[in-house]
Amino acid sequence: MELQRLRTVFRTALELPEEAEVDGLEYRGIEKWDSLAHMSLVATIEDEFGVMLDTDEVIDLSSFDRARQILEKHGVVLAD
Repeated sequence: MELQRLRTVFRTALELPEEAEVDGLEYRGIEKWDSLAHMSLVATIEDEFGVMLDTDEVIDLSSFDRARQILEKHGVVLAD
């Protein structure tokens, strides 16, 4: 369920359609994921999951999978 929330966050922040596959997304892997959208994604993740990412994590958030790992480090359990 939580993993679905993360998928929704990616779709919302990157302005993707509901059916868009996001699990394999990487930074700059699609045109919409530019530096401005990246900051929107970070803010949306922080709001949705109640976490505060530090600068290194913001820089390291380079893919959907990496976002999942960072959230898990913050104690967010992301199970399907």
